[in-house]
Amino acid sequence: MRTVLAMLAVVGVMGIAAPAAAQEGPRSIVSIYRAAPGQQIALLKWFARQDEIAKEAGVATSQFYAHQDGASWDYVLIAPDTTREQDAAMDAAAKKLGFAGGAMNGIELRKYIAEHTDTYAAGPTTAAAWLKRLGQ
Repeated sequence: MRTVLAMLAVVGVMGIAAPAAAQEGPRSIVSIYRAAPGQQIALLKWFARQDEIAKEAGVATSQFYAHQDGASWDYVLIAPDTTREQDAAMDAAAKKLGFAGGAMNGIELRKYIAEHTDTYAAGPTTAAAWLKRLGQ
């Protein structure tokens, strides 16, 4: 829990402190989910399908964190920022595997969540590397 909260605090500071510098290195998408009541298992299965799709498409899977104690979120995923070509490969892989692709994938997700947020972040990186980018 503390690790995830610390990571989220760093992500927040990075986004505020130097948005231009954040675009110089690799970018990730940090997503925070709260499952709809009674939909935790269905949401976990949806996440597992996304990993299957990513593997089929040759795209890195998300790092997955499950809530243990504290705040009201259920799951945090950290995924690479994908290219249009990777997105197209993911859609093709989803269809090949018999899953929803494109916009319908997002519609399906919304059946299982009460809320979610997404944000772009620089990283993975370290505080020392970030300071170097800032010239500090």
